[in-house]
Amino acid sequence: SDYFERLYECAEHLIEAGKAYVCSLSDPEIREYRGTVKSAGKNSPYRERSVEENLDLFRRMRKGEFKDGLHVLRAKIDMANPNMKMRDPLLYRIRHARHHMTGDQWCIYPMYDFAHPISDAIEGITHSICTLEFENNRELYDWVVDELMEFAKFPTRPRQYEFARLNLNYTVMSKRRLLELVEGSHVRGWDDPRLPTLAGLRRRGYTPESIRDLCASVGVAKANSTVDMAQLEFCIRNDLNHKAPRVMAVLNPLKLVIENYPDDKVEELEASYWPHDVPKEGSRMVPFSK
Repeated sequence: SDYFERLYECAEHLIEAGKAYVCSLSDPEIREYRGTVKSAGKNSPYRERSVEENLDLFRRMRKGEFKDGLHVLRAKIDMANPNMKMRDPLLYRIRHARHHMTGDQWCIYPMYDFAHPISDAIEGITHSICTLEFENNRELYDWVVDELMEFAKFPTRPRQYEFARLNLNYTVMSKRRLLELVEGSHVRGWDDPRLPTLAGLRRRGYTPESIRDLCASVGVAKANSTVDMAQLEFCIRNDLNHKAPRVMAVLNPLKLVIENYPDDKVEELEASYWPHDVPKEGSRMVPFSK
């Protein structure tokens, strides 16, 4: 939302360059015209609108003259592209909804595939890291950056890289499903210790070092895989083993008297705080008497 005005300027530039147009097809018609993975799509009847008409409609969209869904702004690329993400993707849509940051200032909003690369470029991002389901989006990401690089004078050229998700067995990792658990009050919040969120792991006692150790041991890969929960538990044990001193307490003491031990004698026995104890890292004295 910090870049809404710059995003709008970039959209107008694409229209002026003949790279974008206002389409008036309905959502079902847009899906129908897009084709399938086995068949090419067909051009929208509004694809050849003049630059002047497209600019006029787009500016009126911004002013709020049209209802939701009546028009969309689309990139003019190739409806026969094998990558369906490149078949004249949507760049802007009309949505008369209050924004939590900008209020009612805007009634048109950029789509993810348009806002993502531009925001990265504005912020000087060099490596935009995504999961594998965004692999087909990379071609569109590059197209947006290439078309706007000279006009917007971005400080750097970002590139998108995809990698596999980190999955733990028996653990829900999907943000959408975690959101359902939180909003449905099935858990106490995002920091519920049963959730695999950073806040939840912190409440369970997991240290930052143990989580980083897990990520380092798993590594970055292109193939999806599932990590056993035991590996995370090993990482926290390994980290705490060098940090948590060992102490003891008797919750329900039972008094015992050693009959053959001197009454006035007390021995101080040394007990290590850590089991490895090499080199010596600290100890405490435990009294022993009759």
